Amino acid sequence: MNALPAIAIVWGVSLLAMTVGWGWQRRHTNAGMVDVVWTACVGFAAIFLAACGDGAWQARVALAVLGGSWGLRLALHLWQRVTHEPEDGRYQYLRAHWRGHQGKFYLFFAGQSLLVVLFALPFAAVARSPVATFWPWITLAALLGIVSVVGETLADRQLARFRADPANRGRTCREGLWRYSRHPNYFFEWLHWFAYIALAAGSPWFWLSLSGPLVMFVFLRWISGIPFTEAQALRTRGEDYRDYQRTTPMLFPWFPKPAAREATR
Repeated sequence: MNALPAIAIVWGVSLLAMTVGWGWQRRHTNAGMVDVVWTACVGFAAIFLAACGDGAWQARVALAVLGGSWGLRLALHLWQRVTHEPEDGRYQYLRAHWRGHQGKFYLFFAGQSLLVVLFALPFAAVARSPVATFWPWITLAALLGIVSVVGETLADRQLARFRADPANRGRTCREGLWRYSRHPNYFFEWLHWFAYIALAAGSPWFWLSLSGPLVMFVFLRWISGIPFTEAQALRTRGEDYRDYQRTTPMLFPWFPKPAAREATR
């Protein structure tokens, strides 16, 4: 199948899925469903474009496995959160700001289907590669995929374990990977997109694969990731989170600085 019709199908399926997700959100008053549906749709896009592509089979199989497993793992994790926890504070803020206006929420959900298409472009680059991808590139992609999925899973579990302890209410997680980055889950999410650059080696659309980590970094750093998450953290944890901001790197893991109270001793 030609790439453009395939991408159009990805958009159509994503829009339908987002519409269903919006309906679920309306019934359950939990807009966190948008993250579940978005992740699942991106995973679907990886599998679908791999199946429809006319490029080298090695790269397409790797694309389906890496993209599909990433989407399934993260979608299931987010589903557990959405169905067992109150609505995320970021969406509670939007609900209050929009006064529960469902038309605005639908536009928000529908707009995510366009983002699915944007993030599917690296998959199209991989699926169009006309030559057999060298095994070293596939090996590199597999290593990046494994490290990113394992790292993100570990960060998610560490945070979930911390939040499950009532004694930690109002406190900031500084355990495990969260000691070295304020957003280790986002870091591994960003790292994951480099796997498709490796898989697109030799593709005439290779340049599209570069959009994955670039666009993801822009969204995480300035648009929908870190700004909303940290604003909510400051509203709920105040000075404790400000101290965390002063001592811990934002995204890229590194050793933390001494706490302000320790630095003055």
